[in-house]
Amino acid sequence: MEKPFIYKKGCEQSRFHHISTDEVYGSLGTTGLFTETTPYAPNSPYSASKAASDMIVRSYHHTYGLNTMITNCSNNYGPKQHSEKLIPVIIKNALFQNPIPIYGDGKNIRDWLYVQDHCKGIDIVFQKGLVGETYNIGGGNEKTNFQIASIICNILDSRIPLRDGKSYKNLINFVEDRAGHDRRYAIDNSKIKQKLGWKADEDFDSGIAKTVDWYLKKWKS
Repeated sequence: MEKPFIYKKGCEQSRFHHISTDEVYGSLGTTGLFTETTPYAPNSPYSASKAASDMIVRSYHHTYGLNTMITNCSNNYGPKQHSEKLIPVIIKNALFQNPIPIYGDGKNIRDWLYVQDHCKGIDIVFQKGLVGETYNIGGGNEKTNFQIASIICNILDSRIPLRDGKSYKNLINFVEDRAGHDRRYAIDNSKIKQKLGWKADEDFDSGIAKTVDWYLKKWKS
């Protein structure tokens, strides 16, 4: 930019899309959903840093006229995810018959979003989103961590049953909860649906089946 609110020649259509997380909103009770106007209440250093980055982007829009958009997404899952994340950890430990670690009582709830649906959301916001706006992208798939582990174990029981006839669920092992572990996240995605026409193509059943099959090829081929 040449100066506040004046773009350099040839850069007039430039945009800055900041991809953030629903963790900036803090933790929900048993009911309710995060909306774009939910007050920020981060509970961990990680979510606090994400909230700070959101505020920096917002300040550049209001102070300098930078063409910005922010998206806050729910938990992503799908093929090629880093092996330290919950779903790959569950799949890998089950496949190698190691204990499947689940934090606390396993009742922490997350809204799960298939990675390709998130990518489509990013694209539509970048192409059509209004300047300075925030859009929440959620899959509408609330599951406890224990439910996630159980669903994956059921799939593996049908795909590659154990020789002793037992279920992979017997490997689930509850471990000490992690610090700052928020109880529940859930996103209201009505704004991006109604304003931009986005919708998720995968529900959790179809998305997790594709995910498990991808990791089976990776680790059992």
